Amino acid sequence: MTVHTVPWVHVVSEQGALPVDLLLNGRTHVARLDGREMCDTDGVFQQFYDGLRLPDCFGWNWNALYDCLRDLAWLPADQYVLIVEAVDEALPGDAAGRRQLFGTLLRAGRRWSSVKRPEGIDLCRLLVVVSCDPASVPDVREQLRSCWEETVPS
Repeated sequence: MTVHTVPWVHVVSEQGALPVDLLLNGRTHVARLDGREMCDTDGVFQQFYDGLRLPDCFGWNWNALYDCLRDLAWLPADQYVLIVEAVDEALPGDAAGRRQLFGTLLRAGRRWSSVKRPEGIDLCRLLVVVSCDPASVPDVREQLRSCWEETVPS
């Protein structure tokens, strides 16, 4: 499976757009995070903590972030949209950390899974939109594809 067929992750350029019908499904909680503020793992966790109003018991590690993303009970909604702007600037020089970030987002999206609408559109309870510089789109898509292959058992 390639990442472009994963219905819960979308890569758009900074000037790109996402079809609005993907956002319209009952009560939607939207969190906007800034990759420019994710200079290290503490910055990543701080962005998620602030953007999703994570509970005070959040453990400030990758497993704790995944646990929070697969639950989100403290934010009652029908659908969650997580927007990570400038994702290409997140964790500069830390390829392993960026793989952790992408893998965590992919696993969380898979956990929430997707449903087919009668119109044939895949709709997910957790939708992740990452934006980046237009020149970085192919690289970000490749990183996500690679993380997807590492994340999904054969």
